[in-house]
Amino acid sequence: MSQQHPTFIDEFTRRVEIRPDNTALLVVDMQNATGNPELGLGRLLAERGARESSAYRFERIEHLLVPNIQKLAAACRQVGAPVIYITYGSELEDYSDMPAHMVGIVRATNNRAGLPEHEIVDALAPEPGELVINKKTMGAFSSTGIDANLRALGIETVLMVGVSTNNCVAMTAMEACDHQYGVVVISDATGTDSDQMQNATLTMLRRLWGRVNTTDEVIAELTAK
Repeated sequence: MSQQHPTFIDEFTRRVEIRPDNTALLVVDMQNATGNPELGLGRLLAERGARESSAYRFERIEHLLVPNIQKLAAACRQVGAPVIYITYGSELEDYSDMPAHMVGIVRATNNRAGLPEHEIVDALAPEPGELVINKKTMGAFSSTGIDANLRALGIETVLMVGVSTNNCVAMTAMEACDHQYGVVVISDATGTDSDQMQNATLTMLRRLWGRVNTTDEVIAELTAK
């Protein structure tokens, strides 16, 4: 017999409001190393004869994440809400600045500053003046000054998009919550490697960490203020 998700916690989950004057869009790890099937992870798996294992990931990125993140970024820019890009990867040639649990995948996917793999995918390239922050851990708050950046901008709510939902997106979302930001994770603008991983992570994040909404729901609320 399947077990239903308990809902008693819902009444304790913080109510988060989306307003253009205090909200920022955080675009997480939408880089060639992780989001381009021809570079980084995509190329690595192709060379190993395992391209099919990443089909779900890259199809979701191409057909869902990229167009929805484009829509969200356009809506944020229209109302004056900052769009902030978060990348991950090494800043040293020998990758010695990466923690032990990440150095393997970073090295294998050539994810180092100055290489094409480290760059944000062309379809989501930042506009001039938009902040790009590089992290070396799963969560952005652990290895960057993003908290100071957000506070300087007067941000109280963050909209989370990007990859991977169950790793860097979720970790950054949880860190943001612990730092007292309101968190909204956008279900159809985040992605990972399977429906199971995606749905399990979103279910977890709804429990005390924040809201989970669709792109259209978020844009409607953001532009109604």
